[in-house]
Amino acid sequence: MTAAITGLGAITCLGATAPASWKALLAGQSGISALTDEWAAPLPVRIAGRVAGDADEPFAITAAREAWADAGLTEVDPERLAVCVGSALGGLEVAEVNSLRLRDGKRLSPYTIPAFMANSAAATVAIEFDAKAGCYCPTSACASGAEAIAQGLALIRAGLADVVIAGGAEAAITSFTIAGFAAAQALSRRNDAPQQASRPFDVRRDGFVLSEGAAIVILESTAHAAARGAQPYAHVAGAGVTSDAYHLTAPAPDGAQQLRAMRLALAEADLDAFALACVAAHASSTQTGDAVEAQAIAALLGKAATNCIVTATKSQTGHLLGAAGALQAVFAALTIRDRVIPATINLDEPDANLPIDVALKPIALPPGDAAVLANSFGFGGQNVSLVFIP
Repeated sequence: MTAAITGLGAITCLGATAPASWKALLAGQSGISALTDEWAAPLPVRIAGRVAGDADEPFAITAAREAWADAGLTEVDPERLAVCVGSALGGLEVAEVNSLRLRDGKRLSPYTIPAFMANSAAATVAIEFDAKAGCYCPTSACASGAEAIAQGLALIRAGLADVVIAGGAEAAITSFTIAGFAAAQALSRRNDAPQQASRPFDVRRDGFVLSEGAAIVILESTAHAAARGAQPYAHVAGAGVTSDAYHLTAPAPDGAQQLRAMRLALAEADLDAFALACVAAHASSTQTGDAVEAQAIAALLGKAATNCIVTATKSQTGHLLGAAGALQAVFAALTIRDRVIPATINLDEPDANLPIDVALKPIALPPGDAAVLANSFGFGGQNVSLVFIP
């Protein structure tokens, strides 16, 4: 059983909506810019991907409202409506600001803890849409958004929900977060060239670029979508979830569990590698992470590599942490609808040791029912792969 994707919402550094983000992505634009905040001046990294436009509401609410309206949903039985919205870090900015207030002897807001909770985005969305079939918040690092969609698919398959609001949200551009990731040598330090900093699979890649935002998809059972005449963008056909059980930050060097996650997703979708026209790589632009994933993708494709192109959209969006996998899902659905694979920018000198074919310009999907596989891998060895079909 598949789940229909009938609505999309996103707020990213490329655009304030899903269509705007997609348009900028296909145009090859970068959403990364220099941080001009006073607190950023002493930091070793002073670049990030701020959301476009003025975000007056929490990112998750903004994206969820857009997706809901896009799906054309009106009345849904609350006890058949669920929410799965993941976040890697939760309300970290709230914690940082209020820690400083406490240090200075100032009174804290009674909403400090509720706003800091990792599940606050999911709970806020559930309250907004009166979703009573369950409110879930995967906190699996950078795989959180993708795992939320995998959970949504599982809920629909189990008959526990007809509609699931699924995705991820992150608002972590703070001095604490940037300093912490910088201390771990995880971030690019191309402060003088923000738009060229995120360069997946390039031999000169030097770390990921932190971004913020949210992405939401509306998942429906195919029967529910058909009954109301909804036209899906695409369908989620399979999900694979594994764990490296190896290290808190580094991926297992052999990539075995990344490969297994991809194979599980394909098996659940009842497809083989030859059905794939595109792999949307996690590809965050780190030396080790990109190398391990490229080898795993090559092992998955084998002889099917001649039919499949790899794309790395974080070259344009940066890394939205817990929202990254959900944004991959939005882009995968639009790839299938518009039959075009977005390009990877900043790949000026492809790493010769990485045996994959990466899109350097937008490429048309081949004729037929081409499938897209999207990867999301996170700290702690969290691996999630999703398969999308027309």
